[in-house]
Amino acid sequence: MSILRLNSMLGVIEMEEADGALFRCSLLPEAAPELEAIPRKAAAAPVLAEAEQQLNEYFCHLRREFDLPLAARGTPFQKAVWAQLEAIPYGETRTYGQIAAALGRPKAARAVGMACHANPLWLIVPCHRVVGAHGALTGYACGIETKQALLEWEQES
Repeated sequence: MSILRLNSMLGVIEMEEADGALFRCSLLPEAAPELEAIPRKAAAAPVLAEAEQQLNEYFCHLRREFDLPLAARGTPFQKAVWAQLEAIPYGETRTYGQIAAALGRPKAARAVGMACHANPLWLIVPCHRVVGAHGALTGYACGIETKQALLEWEQES
């Protein structure tokens, strides 16, 4: 198991891998000015080095989707929601209700929201692309400001 922390335009991103797969990617609440800014030296674990490279490309508008081995831990319902999140194209959004309907559970919009909140692969599995009814920016584990910044970032390219 290896951990990598790196600075990004949004703050410190911490990624964790085990057995060659990424199972956690988080935006940490604290600043870490002692860390080098992206780009920096590659991580020791190959999947972390690749994740770092892909994040660099994303933040330079050179990558629209991530292609990494993932091993998110969650319930079957959460995993089904996260698979739907991965299918949302770069620069587009879906509502919680649309995702619930796609799962065949049209009344499960709140449960979809909880699964998004529990997403352990922030940004890699793009829960920021899920909005409330009528496009309202509602709920985001990393804060509404971060969600808005990511959506605006994707619209710029």
